[in-house]
Amino acid sequence: MRRTGNLLLVLALVVGSTSRIAGQQTAASPRQRMTLELLRAMNARDTVALRRFVDAHFVTSGPNVPTPEARVGRLLAIRTNLGALDFQRADTSGPNEYVALVQNRRTEEWSRFALVLEETADPRIRGLRVSPTPGPDAPTALLGDDQIVAQLRGYVERLASRDAFSGTVLLAKAGKPLYRAAFGEANKDFGAKNTIDTRFNLGSMNKMFTAVSVLQLVEKGKLSLDDTLGKFLPAGTMRLDVLSKVRIKHVLSHTSGLGSYFTDEWDGMSRARFRSVDDWMTLVKPESLAFEPGTKWSYSNTGMLVLGKVIEVASGQDYFAYVREHVYEPAGMTNSDAYELDRVNHNLAVGYEPEETPKGVEYRNNLFQHVIRGGPAGGGYSTVDDLTRFAEALKAGRLVSLASVQLLTTPKPALSSPDYGFGFLIDEGGRVVGHSGGFPGINSQLDIYVGEPYTFAVMSNYGGASAQRVAQKVRTLVLAGRRSDRART
Repeated sequence: MRRTGNLLLVLALVVGSTSRIAGQQTAASPRQRMTLELLRAMNARDTVALRRFVDAHFVTSGPNVPTPEARVGRLLAIRTNLGALDFQRADTSGPNEYVALVQNRRTEEWSRFALVLEETADPRIRGLRVSPTPGPDAPTALLGDDQIVAQLRGYVERLASRDAFSGTVLLAKAGKPLYRAAFGEANKDFGAKNTIDTRFNLGSMNKMFTAVSVLQLVEKGKLSLDDTLGKFLPAGTMRLDVLSKVRIKHVLSHTSGLGSYFTDEWDGMSRARFRSVDDWMTLVKPESLAFEPGTKWSYSNTGMLVLGKVIEVASGQDYFAYVREHVYEPAGMTNSDAYELDRVNHNLAVGYEPEETPKGVEYRNNLFQHVIRGGPAGGGYSTVDDLTRFAEALKAGRLVSLASVQLLTTPKPALSSPDYGFGFLIDEGGRVVGHSGGFPGINSQLDIYVGEPYTFAVMSNYGGASAQRVAQKVRTLVLAGRRSDRART
């Protein structure tokens, strides 16, 4: 699925933030006043004030310099993405940079907000950078389970009280729940509440199940990681160079050079046309390679879709039947599947995107944006309990051998994939593996802690980074005071 809500924002040249002064008692420096002026205009979404600020303080001429109108548009887009931020304090500065610490009002997330300045006596702003940073109150010492749970509970309850989170969370240790809760509404039309058993959309998290299925077939000798797509897909299914050059290992690691089938063409089609893997394959038939396989990393929904067809050919089973029989059932995942949304499906959450309007926040559902049935690349449904069961089954070697688990969850630098294994993201220097999922009205994440007994599953029917910010909070709590050299290299 489309990857949205990335928390690791490094937005060069056009990134903005927002703000009000938080307890400022001392006289502000000229650079601080300039920062506060920009933040106030962005918070207010004041296009007139933003244009006036751009004209007065930004570099407005030179090679590759955006027009003032483009600057304003980008700053407003960043305001929509980041929300309103409060200036907290100056951090560091130099002759060509001024850095402040800012905090999101609703989500409590901290960021470094850096103005990149010209090398002149009266410098203008060449660009802005915003990147997440631990807050000054982030723990540094090892926390006990009771402390972790207390801080997690307080945080997610505060988010829910501000309507910044709707969904379910499950923090487990050795498969046993430490904290498990549900918040918000599964269907706003009827006021139906989310429960711990509500099924949420997985987004791209289905890629883990596809990757596990491929490794199962490797273990059974039905395919090899070095096999080309042409071994399983007949001529004419895709372009000849795709079939001859792209290998299974390239697709699993997102180094195939393939792109995404979520195109303008797809946006204009009826969702009811796409229910089987073969239905989707018609969209990727003309797709060409953006680069030589194995030389670059580029996230690819098309690649994972094609793996679904490889699984069907190698196993002799329909993709959905294979995953149910060989992944969901042995893991005990009784509330997971790729449901057809025009049929009766009990306890599925509807996805929502918040929109700020003059009347306040309004919600738009994603029913006409999303797929009618998920597949190998994403779009299925699950629960936090089922995701925890999947993680425990994987760690125990009940789905694939432990050697294959290692293969799935370690980087592939030889394939130009330093932070992604085979169907699994690798974060925190190798201390956390799993996957996220995002789309309008969808945000979910599974974190499996390496060398630690913890797993954390969070699923939300709000878009953006609603689930990922909760997962990031848990990381700061669980990893506090733990040595990073326990991670695999």
